[in-house]
Amino acid sequence: MAATTDNPLREGMRLERSAEPCTVIIFGASGDLTKRKLVPALYHLTQDRLLPAEFAVVGGARRETSDDDFRSQMKTSVAEFGGDGKVDEEVWESYAKGLYYVSGEFGDPETYRKLSEKLALVEAERGTLGNRVFYLSTAPSAFAEIVHKLGEAGLVDESKGPWRRVIIEKPIGNSLEGAIELNTSVSEVLAEKQIYRIDHYLGKETVQNLLAFRFANGIFEPLWNRNYIDNVQITNAEAVGVEGRGSYYEGTGVVRDMIQNHVFQVLSIVAMEPPINLSPDAVRDEKIKVMEAVTPITADMVNQVAVRGQYGPGHVGGKAVPGYREETGVAPDSPTETFAALKLTFDNWRWGGVPFYIRSSKRAARRVTEIAITFKDVPQKLFGDSGGSMVEPNVLIVRVQPNEGITLRFNAKVPGQVTNIRGVNMDFRYGSSFGARLAEAYERLLLDCILGDSTLYARRDMTERGWEIVTPVLARWAEELPGDMFPNYEAGSWGPKASDDLLARDGRTWRRL
Repeated sequence: MAATTDNPLREGMRLERSAEPCTVIIFGASGDLTKRKLVPALYHLTQDRLLPAEFAVVGGARRETSDDDFRSQMKTSVAEFGGDGKVDEEVWESYAKGLYYVSGEFGDPETYRKLSEKLALVEAERGTLGNRVFYLSTAPSAFAEIVHKLGEAGLVDESKGPWRRVIIEKPIGNSLEGAIELNTSVSEVLAEKQIYRIDHYLGKETVQNLLAFRFANGIFEPLWNRNYIDNVQITNAEAVGVEGRGSYYEGTGVVRDMIQNHVFQVLSIVAMEPPINLSPDAVRDEKIKVMEAVTPITADMVNQVAVRGQYGPGHVGGKAVPGYREETGVAPDSPTETFAALKLTFDNWRWGGVPFYIRSSKRAARRVTEIAITFKDVPQKLFGDSGGSMVEPNVLIVRVQPNEGITLRFNAKVPGQVTNIRGVNMDFRYGSSFGARLAEAYERLLLDCILGDSTLYARRDMTERGWEIVTPVLARWAEELPGDMFPNYEAGSWGPKASDDLLARDGRTWRRL
C-alpha cells in the first residue's frame, strides 16, 4: 500500500527532502557508462549541493589501479563528458576525496571480502552511516551472480539498520523467460524495495513532465481519451548505427534493445489513469494496469500489426555509412532487425479503438524521440480543403529529445481578405522557458535511489509485462526469417515502406518529422 502523508499529492516528490549520508559502489567502474554518465552525474549532484558531505564512491572492476589513479581517471572523464569541458577545482577537490577503488573478479569471494574491508574504512572516514547503493554497470550475465555474492558477504543486509539498495541496468533478461529468471534470482537475496531497475529514459525531464502536463492541467486531461484522440504515435529514432557493438546487437535487435523497455515505459505514462497520489507504488500501479490492458498479439496477427526492417548503405548527415550487414561483428546474412514498428491497442474504456503506433530505428534521418497525439477532426469542415485552406488535425507533440519541449499545432486564419486556413504552432521549450541546465537523466535517477524514491524505476511486473507483449512478435519473426527482404530501408531514411503501409491500411500516415 502507498504510504500516507499529510499531503498525499506530494508523496513521492523530492521537494523539501535531503539525501542521507551513503556510499555508492559501482561494479564495472572501468566501463564507458561509469566514465560517461555515472561519475559525471554524481559530480554534478555534488556541485549542485544535492549530496551530503558524508558521501563516497567506491569503484570496482577487474583491472588493478590505486585510489589516486582512479581519481585522476575520473577527473578526465568529468572534464570530457561533464557537459562544458570544465571542472570546478573547488568542487572536484571535495568530490575526489570521496573516490575510492577496489579491484577483483566479480565471481571471486575474495573480491567481496576486500570490498567489505574497504567499505568499513570508507564509512568510518566519510561518516556515511553504512547506507549503500550498489550500481551494477556490468554485463547483464553478471547481475545475478554479483547480487548473490553480495548477499553471501552480508553486504546488502538491512537487519542492523542502514539501508542497502541495488541498481540494475537494462536489459532485464533477453526474453520473458530470462526476465523471470533474473527477477526471481535477485529476489532470493533482495526485497523488492531494495531493487532499482533503471531505465534512463524515465530520468529525462520531458518524460517526467508528462505526469505534470497531464495531471497538473485542467485543459488537456478531459480530452485525453477515445472521444477526442484519433491516434498516438511514439517515435524513437537514432541517426547512429550500432557504434562498434555489432556482436552485442546481433543477439538483441531494436525490439529487445529499445521497445520492450524504453518505449513501453513512455507509452505507459501517456496511457495510464491518474494515480491516487504521487507515491512510487501509486504511479507504478497505474502504469502496469494500463500495460495489462494492451490487446494481446497472437501469432496470426503479427504480420498485420508489426513491421521489421534492417538498414542498408546510405547517407546520414551528408556522410556515406555502411549497411548493418557490413558493420563489424555482424553476420553477412544477419536477420537482426534495426527498425521495428508496432500497432498496439488497449482493451479499456479510455482508449478503446484508439491505435498507438510506435516505431524505433537505427540509422534514421536524424536523432529524435517524440510523442505525437493527433486529435479527431472537427465534426463538420466549415472551411473545407479548397481555396488554399489546409485544415489539419490538431496535434500535441511532446519532444523528448533533442530540443526538449511541447508543441500544440492548431489551425488559424491567414491574414488577408480571403479566408485561408493554415496550421500554426504554440511552442514551449525547456531551454528558453527556464534558462537552466537540464539535468542528465542519470543525475535524477541516482539521486532518487539515494532518496529511496523508486517512482522512476521499473518494478518487476512492468519488466515482465513488456516481454509478454513482444514475445509473440519475436517468436513469429524467428520462425519466418527475413532472408532476401533485408536490408529493406536505406540508412538516412525513416524506415521501410512496410511501416508506411501499416498506417495506410488504417487511412493514416506517420507524422513528418
